[in-house]
Amino acid sequence: MEDYWWEPPMAGTELEHLVGALDRLRTTFRWKVDDLDAAGLGARIPSSDLTLGGLLKHLAAVEDLQFTVRLTGGRIGEPWESTGWRGGNDWLFSTAADDSPDELYAYWDGAVRRSRDRLGAALTAGGLDHAVDLADSDGRPANLRRLLFDLVEEYGRHTGHADLLREAVDGRVGEDPPPGWRAVSGSFGPPAR
Repeated sequence: MEDYWWEPPMAGTELEHLVGALDRLRTTFRWKVDDLDAAGLGARIPSSDLTLGGLLKHLAAVEDLQFTVRLTGGRIGEPWESTGWRGGNDWLFSTAADDSPDELYAYWDGAVRRSRDRLGAALTAGGLDHAVDLADSDGRPANLRRLLFDLVEEYGRHTGHADLLREAVDGRVGEDPPPGWRAVSGSFGPPAR
């Protein structure tokens, strides 16, 4: 399985499948955006302003938002607090062109690393039923399971976008990375087991 480290178990627990599905989507997304220069990360298709760089920056912020603000009610922290970002998606997408490829990969790789650590701590503290700092209109708190499903949905949506954009850049297509894939740009890799 080392050649397919991103695959969830074939017959695991609910937790193993949920976290495994998220990591498989993260890995597929990261493969779709890997090893590109500024032109590749900034490329657009005629009908959209989306770029792979914008998706990298957006999903990095979503990772930190889910596993800081929504998980604990804490501040989002760095690198976001010193960037001038005030919570809007438009800023993330429109300013990605001002960031170098190394910065964009570092935003995302760092956010995923922080998310994995924070998720591990929350799971140790209370599992999937652990109450988080997100509530419905009646004040009923969500649980960690909800945050994970929301993030899976977010990655599902944007991995589809990345698939179309990457094909337009250089023809890379496919559902999964090739066996044994490792990121060329940045530091993304398998989660600690």
